[in-house]
Amino acid sequence: MTRKPHRFFIPAVLWLAISALGGVAIARLELNRLRDDFETNARIAHRLLSQRAVQHDAVMAMLALIQPPPDASQPEQRLPSVYPQIIGVQRRDRNAVWVDERLAAAEAQSRALQRPVLAVADFARGRYQLVLAAEPTSFSIQLDLHAVVPWSEWPMAPDTSPVRITLDDGQQSYVVQPGRIHEGGWRFEFHKHLATDSQPFDVAGLRQVGWGELPWAWMLAWSLLVAVMVRGGVALLRQRAEKQRAEELLRLGQVGRLNTLGELAAGMAHELNQPLTAVLANTQAAKRLLDEDPPELAIARKAMAQAAEQARRASSVVGRLRRAIERPAMAVQSVSVGLEDAVNNALYLLEPEFIRHDVQPQVSLQQAAPRVLADPVALEQVIHNLLTNALQALYKVPAPERQLTLQLGTEGDSGILQVSDTGPGIAPDVLQRIFEPFFSTREGGLGLGDLAPGFRIP
Repeated sequence: MTRKPHRFFIPAVLWLAISALGGVAIARLELNRLRDDFETNARIAHRLLSQRAVQHDAVMAMLALIQPPPDASQPEQRLPSVYPQIIGVQRRDRNAVWVDERLAAAEAQSRALQRPVLAVADFARGRYQLVLAAEPTSFSIQLDLHAVVPWSEWPMAPDTSPVRITLDDGQQSYVVQPGRIHEGGWRFEFHKHLATDSQPFDVAGLRQVGWGELPWAWMLAWSLLVAVMVRGGVALLRQRAEKQRAEELLRLGQVGRLNTLGELAAGMAHELNQPLTAVLANTQAAKRLLDEDPPELAIARKAMAQAAEQARRASSVVGRLRRAIERPAMAVQSVSVGLEDAVNNALYLLEPEFIRHDVQPQVSLQQAAPRVLADPVALEQVIHNLLTNALQALYKVPAPERQLTLQLGTEGDSGILQVSDTGPGIAPDVLQRIFEPFFSTREGGLGLGDLAPGFRIP
């Protein structure tokens, strides 16, 4: 398997998800606002048209009540000057007949229902006619549909409003305002009958919202805000991860130096043994010289001076040993450790170096991840050192040829970790000395497997 950092994929998916959810919410709020505006305007239009329809009933009731005489002046003919929507008024006196048979049929129906009824509806010409039966005279008024609309109180601009308003009687339809109707998008509808039975028309409203009417500017602003927030969050998490990685590297370095203390002490034992032997020999010689009679003071002083010099040398050796350690020795406790977990932790710590050197480690797990008995920190230090050496070797070959493979497996009761790279390898004359303490081919290397303070791979 390949351990490849998803530094851009996850933030991009997160940005897309939050931007999409926020964009949908913004679009839904705008659609709800447009729907509310549409329904409010449609209800106002229905109320205004219903008021005019009821007004027509009242006019006819007034004519039937006052029964104006059939003189030459015919006062009902002055109604169009008061009500512009009334085109004309007709009357049928007793013993007279209607010129149009439809008016006669409507009068019979009106007499049965005791209210005005619709006699003629010609929506193609924008006209309709009402009849009210009364005694001794029945009346009919003809109305102009366009003038019926109270435009001075109309809630919408009829020429530019996207809302379509029509009057329907089931078979024909009159367009009050055309609106803008197109395919696609969202459709809002309104239907309600006029508030009178004499004019059985439905007020129908239709609003078609296209994609272009969505608040794209607000959605874009939201996406930019989310991008800034995600970028800031990623930067914060990356900074925190880098801090944790630095602390882990420091801890591994400290433990690594403690793990090499035994080898370091063994390597210095010889250097300490020589000055201590010299101190003992010189002090014993000085004692003998002082015991003689007379004592050899000059020679004894010289022996003591040499002993002091050797003591200072031993102190210097001890000082170098102490400077190699930053913390007191810690007890090592072996526990069950997942070898794959230790490998993943080491890969995580060196992830920036892999990226910087264009190296993608390949981890091969032959079977179930083995567990080993070890000190977790010491095990990670060993793997860390192996990967560091591999990176230094890969730096010597061109980037396209750099390959680093880690194979995990088991052999009996033991876990096996094999690290291989495509670097130049170890020279034969060096190979036989790689396990010697303090032997190193790197300038400034300690030959003990850990990194000097501040060390970076070139």
